Amino acid sequence: MNENAFAIKGDIVWSRHNHTLSWAKDGYLVVVDGIVQGVYQELPAEYEGIRIVDHTGKLVIPGMNDIHVHAPQYSFRGMGMDLELLEWLNTHTFPEESKYADLSYAERAYDIFSDDLLHSPTTRAVVFGTMHVEPTELLMDKLEATGLKTYVGKVNMDRNSPDYLCEKDAATSLADTVRWLNDVEAKGYANTKPILTPRFTPTCSDELMEGLGKLKQERGLPLQSHLSENLSEIDWVHGLAPWSTCYGETYEHFGQLDGEGKTVMAHCNYSTDEEIAILKKHNVFVATCPQSNMQLSSGIAPIRRYLVEGMNVGLGTDVAGGASLSMFRAVADLVGCSKLRWRLVDQNLKPLSTAEAFYIATVLWQGGHLRAGIRGGRPGSGRLRPAYDARVQPGGARGALYVPRRGGWSPRREVRGWCTRAVSALAPGILGARRLSALLEPLLFFVNNDQLRGHVRPLRTDERSAAVCDHSPLPRL
Repeated sequence: MNENAFAIKGDIVWSRHNHTLSWAKDGYLVVVDGIVQGVYQELPAEYEGIRIVDHTGKLVIPGMNDIHVHAPQYSFRGMGMDLELLEWLNTHTFPEESKYADLSYAERAYDIFSDDLLHSPTTRAVVFGTMHVEPTELLMDKLEATGLKTYVGKVNMDRNSPDYLCEKDAATSLADTVRWLNDVEAKGYANTKPILTPRFTPTCSDELMEGLGKLKQERGLPLQSHLSENLSEIDWVHGLAPWSTCYGETYEHFGQLDGEGKTVMAHCNYSTDEEIAILKKHNVFVATCPQSNMQLSSGIAPIRRYLVEGMNVGLGTDVAGGASLSMFRAVADLVGCSKLRWRLVDQNLKPLSTAEAFYIATVLWQGGHLRAGIRGGRPGSGRLRPAYDARVQPGGARGALYVPRRGGWSPRREVRGWCTRAVSALAPGILGARRLSALLEPLLFFVNNDQLRGHVRPLRTDERSAAVCDHSPLPRL
């Protein structure tokens, strides 16, 4: 029997389709060489004798994908929520990010962020750093050590920024970016990859935007930025680029949506028909961030329309616009925002269900691949696409919070409940992710993904650790 084969026993819940949750109570998730072979109600004869990791009574769910989060902003999450975006950036964000020029400050802050991310439901993340090269590499070092799969970006910003947080000019910004990319390549990270990160059009000169577009295409890199988040921001962009028909064209014009690497655009709350056409043309991934959109009074993204249009959509916490790393909170907020949009803005498209939001958080965006979920067959049939890896997130729970399973509830109903109970039990930004980890003690996480391979290795040795099956390097965004 393959030594790298094992089965996780528990209440396994996943999204077979975007509108429903599938489940196997007291089922078996079989993993061979890092690849999920299937979910079975009874262990098939061919797997008799493999190691059983018994988590009876716990939920085993897909790991969640936070595709828009700002690591240096974690220290002031929950602050300044009385302000709108542009004033909030100048009052809180820019002063805080400037502190990361000090490596000792970055060391302390990124220790906390990376550890809290590890103890959250997130197993994949797309992360903003700061404009500083060495601190961004430090962040990547720390995230690499967690075993989580992440894309991390060194921010570019050479105009319309305070003197204490502004690169000298486009040439300097591009040179620093190339130096950072070369350093990252030399380090040979297995878990953490670089992503180009122009902060947003207002803080990047045309020369810098053009240079980043060329760099993206030459190196086949992914790119992340912000798009149509706030009405004042959109007006500002129109003033800076009067030649553009929409905000999205300012990225397209400079080649930032072209090339082998994919592009992630956060928010897209006010995308026009022209902008939506551009996003669809280039298969851009929309990172919707519902809590941030509420906290900063930015707006409500038309996610139902994006799904109907067949667009790529993922979910982000957007810390510190969002006040918590909890992707359960993000799922609940996504549902709530869609209901408000349906009631107050457009009743032609129905709001999202919890199952759909869970699908967006766990399956719809997976390593840059649309709809790379578990498909085919029913629990027990073995007709589960075999190209999925599994990684059980260690509990690492500390503290007193513990929420037991509800007696009599199905695992599928229980997952829906978690998406709201995890919200109500936490004070976002106060308890932090370690208390969230304690809250999630009854939960385990596995990652399902197309085109992944992995090998078994232990991630932690404490009493809450489960077997860990490490995923392969990230697929290209």
